[in-house]
Amino acid sequence: MIGRLNHVAIAVPDLAAASARYRDTLGAKVSAPIDQPEHGVTTVFIELPNTKVELLGQLGEGSPIGKFLERNPDGGIHHICYEVDDILAARDRLTAAGARVLGTGEPRIGAHGKPVLFLHPKDFNGTLVELEQA
Repeated sequence: MIGRLNHVAIAVPDLAAASARYRDTLGAKVSAPIDQPEHGVTTVFIELPNTKVELLGQLGEGSPIGKFLERNPDGGIHHICYEVDDILAARDRLTAAGARVLGTGEPRIGAHGKPVLFLHPKDFNGTLVELEQA
């Protein structure tokens, strides 16, 4: 059901510093920051030959990564994102198998302009999983 790894997301306390580290130290191609107000984050994508790394910075007081950064002040891996061919079929298959979809269970538009869902980390070995329509 899952396709390729789309990205690994890292929550960071300082998005500009993290972007500079990837660009200047690792020589990576780094996108401009883009505010995602509907998700409460600002995103920067690091492009790699086989996938992407998504840097997540807080956007506003109610940012969903705020509590994560309180527990992990230096930042850390926040979630992994897999592509699926049919997000609604994937959701239905997962919920039938007992997996919990976060939020309303309806896909929202993610940072790439495609439908996404998040799966409860307790159902996937402590890892928050994002599914993105391919």
